Amino acid sequence: MNHYAFSCLIASVSTFILGLLVYLKNRRSLLNIMWALFEFSISLWCFSQFIESTIITPHWALFWNRLMFLGIIFIPICFFHATVLLLEQKTKILPFVYGIGFCFVLFLSPPFSDLFIKDVVLRPYFGYYTSPGVLYSFFMAFFGLTVIYAFVLMFNNLYRVTGIKRQQLKYVLIGSGIGFVLGSCNFLPAYNLSTSPYINYLFAFCNVPILYGIIRYRLMDVRLIATRSGIFVATYSLILGTPLLIIYFWQNELVVLFGSSWWIVPFLFSTTLATLGPFLYIYFDSKAENRLLREQKNYQNILRGASSGMIRIRNLDLLLKLIVYVITKIVRIKHSIIYLLNEEGSFYVLKTMRAARGVSIATKAIDMGSPLIWQLNKDKEPLVTEEFIIRLKEGSQNTILLSLVEQLTQLNAALIVPSFVEDRLIGILVLGEKRSGKMYSQDDLAVFSVLANQAALAIENAQFYEEIRKTQESLFQAEKMATIGTMADGLSHQINNRFHALSLIAGDSLDVIKNYDCSQCSEKTKQIFNDLKNSLERIQANVLQGGEVVKGLLKYSRPGQGGFERVSFKDVLDGAVEMVSYKIKLREIDLIRDIPSNLPCLNANIVQLQEVFFNLIDNAYDAIKERQAYLNEEGYRGRIEISAMTDQTCIHVNVQDNGIGIKTEDVKKLYTPFFTTKATSRKGTGLGLYVIEKIIASHSGQLKIDSVYRSGTCFTVSLPVKPALAAA
Repeated sequence: MNHYAFSCLIASVSTFILGLLVYLKNRRSLLNIMWALFEFSISLWCFSQFIESTIITPHWALFWNRLMFLGIIFIPICFFHATVLLLEQKTKILPFVYGIGFCFVLFLSPPFSDLFIKDVVLRPYFGYYTSPGVLYSFFMAFFGLTVIYAFVLMFNNLYRVTGIKRQQLKYVLIGSGIGFVLGSCNFLPAYNLSTSPYINYLFAFCNVPILYGIIRYRLMDVRLIATRSGIFVATYSLILGTPLLIIYFWQNELVVLFGSSWWIVPFLFSTTLATLGPFLYIYFDSKAENRLLREQKNYQNILRGASSGMIRIRNLDLLLKLIVYVITKIVRIKHSIIYLLNEEGSFYVLKTMRAARGVSIATKAIDMGSPLIWQLNKDKEPLVTEEFIIRLKEGSQNTILLSLVEQLTQLNAALIVPSFVEDRLIGILVLGEKRSGKMYSQDDLAVFSVLANQAALAIENAQFYEEIRKTQESLFQAEKMATIGTMADGLSHQINNRFHALSLIAGDSLDVIKNYDCSQCSEKTKQIFNDLKNSLERIQANVLQGGEVVKGLLKYSRPGQGGFERVSFKDVLDGAVEMVSYKIKLREIDLIRDIPSNLPCLNANIVQLQEVFFNLIDNAYDAIKERQAYLNEEGYRGRIEISAMTDQTCIHVNVQDNGIGIKTEDVKKLYTPFFTTKATSRKGTGLGLYVIEKIIASHSGQLKIDSVYRSGTCFTVSLPVKPALAAA
């Protein structure tokens, strides 16, 4: 066996190994399939060249030569197609390339074969070699132009992409470039041009850069690749080695027995072993993969099971703790954190985390405008920290990238997985490094993406149940309030009766004391009588005040059976302020009333309108107290200003405060039943504005809101004036 034949055998084995590994890595990816076909085409070329170089019969040498060109024809086609897929580009000439390639395949068969491959001739150091026909040079032009165009596309995109994709492209360029340059030397003997057979040894190892790129930048398991390669080499060493041993040790005996057809025996052995080879390789490969990837497959299966079961958990805190526990414990990573979008939608707050000893996370919240959130919303896929570190090393040091890497470093993040509901980012899963030191594989990214999407649905589901629970509590509270309102009328009469009895008892006792002659009593007795008198007078004063409260409560709780009547807005406002003074401390704020004396009268239900302004003043007071607690401003004092004006058709009343204000996104929700901006359900049930709007609508009026968050709110109530009752 000459050196050229042996180097062809090595090249055939190495390219077949690479093609098989690429295919087995992702059998559903068209890119992987096309690259595998590209490597298999080279393998067919090299193996056929190996047989052709060792065979001694011209007839069979010509057969293997034409079989060799079947592989050569598809080398530029598959390479060009794989390049287009790798660059994610669309091109209209791909069908044209396939069409020309299949035309050359037709020219390999009779009666056109002589136009392409005329014959084979012996070349020193190479054995039998191609004797080109008329179309051979046209094929060489097609081969060269197709490959050159593919390289032009790769060079044009090399500086447009960054990070891992750029590294992948770089090593593909290096490996395939070396391969095509060295491989082209194999066509020179066909034109009687001399070349060294030893160059082909370099061609046999041109896949080393591509293998390195796959191992380093496709996040594949190195142990798995090495094991698969070893299994493949062992299996196909048996397949290829057995015929070679037969040729080496028993060639002379076979020539004596079979004459010029002696090669049929090693060929039959090779065919039989080649048939069994794939089955042996698949069997041993599956055993090795199950052993090496047992841990990874186990936790991926557990994560898949956990993602499908999360949707049944309704408690949000329990759900989040379960997610970080499962990921940290099962995947064996140093820490995991979950950030969720807060209710205001202004930042992402740390909700739960699980970390090993010595791992501390200083970032308690992530701002909506941070580089990390911008990148997640832009890519909508997991972010691998190494990807952005590579971009920095490449020189892409823009401000956003530097800030992003700094933020990822602060989070100690190896991987960031976003949770989207439709196009809204509701949560972020931060994963630290694996304790084993291994990198996250593509399979890991796929599993975590599924987990994050399921988690997003589960989180939204838990939040929905939480809202339902709060709504039910509000309904129960509203029902209790309605029951109290129904009871208020009867209770008020009962309380009034008790106050009346207390007033009579206190009055009678005062009369007795006043009519009693204390002149003969001691000073101590006189002091006791004087204290009793003062106490009874205080009782009478409190009874009168309590009676006024009950009177106001009766006015507020009764629906106003008289319907609409001619009322003065001043009376409406006085009644509302009187009622609200029993609930809030008006002395703590500035209540300013600017009501003209010549306002026209309204045709309205006075009790209902008093309820409207009672609620507006009460809400303004709560907004002021919330601003005091939230902003803690020095020298701040609450102010409620009530002003009115008329245009002779309507009375426009403004209730303006300098409280916390309302966020823009919440303004549209204010009239929704049970929606409240107040801090707790004790402060509000979310029914106030809903009821106010209904009351104003029943008076043919309008309610407008003008609010600036952290500055204050102004409610404008417009009520129509009935012309016939417009006299003040």
